[in-house]
Amino acid sequence: MNYVTQLPPGFYGLGIAPKLLQILDRHKYKIPTPIQRQSIPIAIEGKDMMGIAQTGTGKTLAFGIPLIQRLAGGRGMGLVIVPTRELALQVNEMIQKLGRPIGLRTAVLIGGASMHYQLQDLRKKPHVIIATPGRLIDHLERKTVKLNAVSVLILDEADRMLDMGFEPQIKQILKNLPAERQTMLFSATMPSRIVNIANTYMKLPVRVEIAPTGTTAEKVAQEVFFVRKEDKIRLLQKILQEHRGTVLVFSRTKHGAKRIAKTVRDMGHSAAEIHSNRTLSQRRDALEGFKTGKYRVLVATDIAARGIDVTGIELVVNFDMPDDSEDYVHRIGRTGRAGMSGQAISFATPDQRRDVKDIERLTRSMLPISKLPELPAQLPHIRLAEDRPERSRFQRAHKPFKHSGRRESTKPRRPHGSFPRRRHG
Repeated sequence: MNYVTQLPPGFYGLGIAPKLLQILDRHKYKIPTPIQRQSIPIAIEGKDMMGIAQTGTGKTLAFGIPLIQRLAGGRGMGLVIVPTRELALQVNEMIQKLGRPIGLRTAVLIGGASMHYQLQDLRKKPHVIIATPGRLIDHLERKTVKLNAVSVLILDEADRMLDMGFEPQIKQILKNLPAERQTMLFSATMPSRIVNIANTYMKLPVRVEIAPTGTTAEKVAQEVFFVRKEDKIRLLQKILQEHRGTVLVFSRTKHGAKRIAKTVRDMGHSAAEIHSNRTLSQRRDALEGFKTGKYRVLVATDIAARGIDVTGIELVVNFDMPDDSEDYVHRIGRTGRAGMSGQAISFATPDQRRDVKDIERLTRSMLPISKLPELPAQLPHIRLAEDRPERSRFQRAHKPFKHSGRRESTKPRRPHGSFPRRRHG
């Protein structure tokens, strides 16, 4: 069931309580985004819902306002499940911003953070728990958290959680929740596995779809350069000279991200990196430094494609093309957020033309191919260390090989000492 209605401009008229409207106004939230305008009235009514919208459209506020309003009435506890640590911290920041003035308490349960401090926060009886699936399971197994009082469940970036292999954990968490609750699911795409979860665990959910799957941000100018792998770093050097604003660079591997960040620093630019080899405090410092301008360039793997909520990013550079076409949409969605304009530049090797075509098929648009500019002479001390060879999708499917720059996995590893099931016949 799709929901369409005509509502007045601004947050007034959406059913939001006066106190929350004052807080929104104080923080300069004036005009709701389409997903907020359509979702908030449904969620405030207490209905289950599925919100489908591209990245950067304001989904956190779309579920945060109804969640805070319901809990302010003294009705139960809220649980927000997200795929990554960075996203958990950002969701907590948004909920704290709106909820702190009315006494709302939160607890963030994520891996890589002190269990001691998490237990302290839980003892304070938080109104909202924001958690990643793995750490929440840890607390459930230790019996340090109880979910019997949860009245509102939010699954944020649900498709990303399934891509990362969290489906068993999500189902285990759902078994620990009361049957009588409101469930809100937000996602950029709606694969069949999410539809199955919705049909199994939600009650007649209202579907709000703002943009079809594969829709890219309207105000992001896109272009592709076909470039040899050995010339990529010189092209990046040229682009950083031409653009003066903040730049987010995506690498396919965590080792590649580390090397790119070091090379960018050798060029004289302030740069930080985010990938799974970095500790939580290092990742937090990198993200905060990028937000505040301490670092002009942030180099990240796809772990950050949906976990970075920074307004004003001038440029996204796909130093490596993503392995999955949908990741392209999420990557470039880091710029052009909240109605602002942005730019996305992708480096494709000559044998990756099929990958570019796959992205065009998904986004239903042609990617402008730009002529390679005259590249600067590479300084002797600026050299990108050898990374794994760039491969086309066909090569990745048919010619596996060992390499040191391993792609950051989004699936859980097989337990040590276990063996894959033997196929017969």
